[in-house]
Amino acid sequence: MYGMNAQTPQHITHDYTVAPDQQKLKAAALLTLAAIAGILAGYHETTGSMISIWMRSETFAHGFLIFPFSAYLIWGQRKHLSKAFSQPSPFALLVLAGLGFSWLLATLASVQVFKQLLLIAMIPAAVWAILGRRMVWALAFPLTYLVLAVPFGEALIPPLIDFTADFTVKALQLTGIPVYREGSFFSIPSGNWSVVEACSGIRYLIASFTLGTLYAYLTYYSLKRRLIFIALSLIVPIVANGIRAYMIVMTGHLSDMQLAVGVDHLIYGWVFFGFVMLLLFWIGSFWREDDNTYANDSAGPAIETEETETALRTDKTISLKSTVSAAGAVLAVTFIWPMYAGHLEHASSPGTGPVIDIPDIAGKWQISSSQTSDWKPEYVGATAQLLQNYQKDGTSVDLYISYYRNQKQGSELINSQNILVSEAEPGWHNIRQETRSIALGSRQEVVNQGELRSSSTRLLIWRWYWLSGESTANPYLAKFILARNKLLQRGDDGAEIIIATRYEDTREEAVPVLQGFLDDMLPAITDALQNADNR
Repeated sequence: MYGMNAQTPQHITHDYTVAPDQQKLKAAALLTLAAIAGILAGYHETTGSMISIWMRSETFAHGFLIFPFSAYLIWGQRKHLSKAFSQPSPFALLVLAGLGFSWLLATLASVQVFKQLLLIAMIPAAVWAILGRRMVWALAFPLTYLVLAVPFGEALIPPLIDFTADFTVKALQLTGIPVYREGSFFSIPSGNWSVVEACSGIRYLIASFTLGTLYAYLTYYSLKRRLIFIALSLIVPIVANGIRAYMIVMTGHLSDMQLAVGVDHLIYGWVFFGFVMLLLFWIGSFWREDDNTYANDSAGPAIETEETETALRTDKTISLKSTVSAAGAVLAVTFIWPMYAGHLEHASSPGTGPVIDIPDIAGKWQISSSQTSDWKPEYVGATAQLLQNYQKDGTSVDLYISYYRNQKQGSELINSQNILVSEAEPGWHNIRQETRSIALGSRQEVVNQGELRSSSTRLLIWRWYWLSGESTANPYLAKFILARNKLLQRGDDGAEIIIATRYEDTREEAVPVLQGFLDDMLPAITDALQNADNR
């Protein structure tokens, strides 16, 4: 052995952790950003609708911060992203096509929040198509966080109002204060209160979820802790808002209605919410994991697998041409749908203005110049309206029809601005809303039933939608029917029919009156709507 320079055999190794060419990665990133900008520009009406809501609504003003937050999170992962670069994914183009078609249906149905959600969903799909599956997985949270830029949550307002009213009334009763309640309105010996939209806590809930989700991602590494904290960011503001409402009522009650009855209770609400959020974050900090080196590696160890090493060897062959082709395909697939939506919009004939004419029925219901009450619904943008009173054998029924044609955002049949009673209306209150099965002609149908009251009058109302011969009380089904009719170029005519009559003691007194009116008048109402549709 001695006298020889023995050398240890050397194993040939390959460093698969070397990132792809940085210039190629930068070019791919710029192409992806350009494609995303192109998508937002191509869907400029949807993009503009989000921005306009951010500008005018305090509830959704946080939308301006979501894209910068997401960009910051992506920038924080820049050291790891080169390892996640992979082949463009043709399958993602099919996902983009599905999202685009769904956006078209949402556009035809005039469902703005779905249009906005689908537009935002196109962004991660575009990243997937251009930069590959592993890249979109590495950026899963920052890209998903963009969903919070969509102004959604208004559907939660009614249940939040109900919860706040339930919580407040129960807390007052436990305190020993007698309460008389009707819907979201209640009275105590010192005064009257109501839980309206501003008291629902929707602003606190959205702000808490937006901040809580970001805090959970930055502070915790384990999925379990993240989900627990996000759940708390949803539960805590709901309960806290109930406590806030109770404390406001108690403050007004104990001060003989001198304090917390005006704008001061809104200021107090934000101060209370700020304290609750600070307390939540402080408690959450005891289980923080962001001081863990592994946790700070937001790309995680997933890229250090054999699969990734194999993919990185393949990445060396990726050409700029394939990335450019993928970006071009993304724009081609996404631009089809707004162009086709414009084609359907121009293809629909505006037609003449509809006329709704419903005569009385000799010997039965006679048209009267008086009204059952001074109430009428608030509907915006209707092409035609009918407000008519019918009387028979001492009973009185008001008929309201709001007819829509060439529907668009802001002037559509199913719109959050179309309401029975405005919060600003001092005379009338919406006590209860539910559904009821009744006889519509020869079939049983479900209608929306509501109870309204003023200081001297109680009304029972039934209402449902009519869309080119089809009837439903479900607004989601009505939107689907509308989208289908427009897609098949059958027009977009639709109407909401409302009938109302008064009662004295119980609402059941009014049920036979409304049912009798429909038994006699429904054929004439249906014929009038069909004639208007054919004009």
